[in-house]
Amino acid sequence: MHSNSSHAIQNPKSKIQNPKPTKDDTQTALLMAAPALLGLLLFVALPFLLALIISFTNLRLGSPLPLQFLGLEQYRRVWLDPNFRQAMLNNGLFALVMVPVQTALALGLALLLNRSLPGIAIFRTIFFMPVVFPMALVAVIWTIIYAPGANGMMNALLSSVTFGLWQPRDFLNDPALALPAIMLLSLWQGAGFQMVIILAGLQSIPIALYEAAAIDGSNKWNQFRYITVPQLRNTLIFVMLVTSILSFRLFDQIQIMTQGGPNGSTTTVMYEAVKASFEQQKMAKGAAMTVIFFAIVLVITTLQRFLVPEESSID
Repeated sequence: MHSNSSHAIQNPKSKIQNPKPTKDDTQTALLMAAPALLGLLLFVALPFLLALIISFTNLRLGSPLPLQFLGLEQYRRVWLDPNFRQAMLNNGLFALVMVPVQTALALGLALLLNRSLPGIAIFRTIFFMPVVFPMALVAVIWTIIYAPGANGMMNALLSSVTFGLWQPRDFLNDPALALPAIMLLSLWQGAGFQMVIILAGLQSIPIALYEAAAIDGSNKWNQFRYITVPQLRNTLIFVMLVTSILSFRLFDQIQIMTQGGPNGSTTTVMYEAVKASFEQQKMAKGAAMTVIFFAIVLVITTLQRFLVPEESSID
């Protein structure tokens, strides 16, 4: 009798732990997801489909030529465009630097701010504040910081740090310094966003893991290496994916600060696509650039997910 009652208690428990979704649950989930799915359809899927269709034509605003179907010819022209190849190189270099550096900086800031100290919320707000500033405002401010001459703020700072050894440079008009200058701006502006995500991941790590490690005599470095990093694996993967996508979407800073110069050293795919579409009025060429850009970003993010798979949570 006792075993039967125990078996009767265990069965309901297993049903509660592994509930099967019902038809009503599925309908409710679809209803709640409908606004987001509709937004994706209207503002992502349909525009991309339209861009894909346009990229196979010779559409050009204000042109008297009739609309023609060119097939893959437009893509061949884009690949042969030296400005587009330079833009791809700049985007790749920007992402190659920004993804590891920004992720490491965000992780360091999150570790510093993951403390129960008086006024810690103020410091978190200060580090996150650049994220909420409009990029147009940030770009204008940093253009002033990068002003050429000895009176420029960045030149004055570097001259002071090096005790006068630094010679004033025109950062945004120097082909060797323009892209690094954009990287520094983007690093300052975007690290706070990744910091908040990693900070949330840090606060979800059970304290018991660190307490057990401390009892076993583990030092801080070993706790970071064997507890913090493995527990943040999925969070760090997400942060790197988001940073990669944002790096390839680089546009606002370029448009405001350098207009792709000097000598194309800061041009990007998005800047070239916008320039082709609206300045040169070559809508088909711009559409082809965006389709290629989307395909490349999709491949990169897929490879990241494939090469660094997420770990499933252990209950």
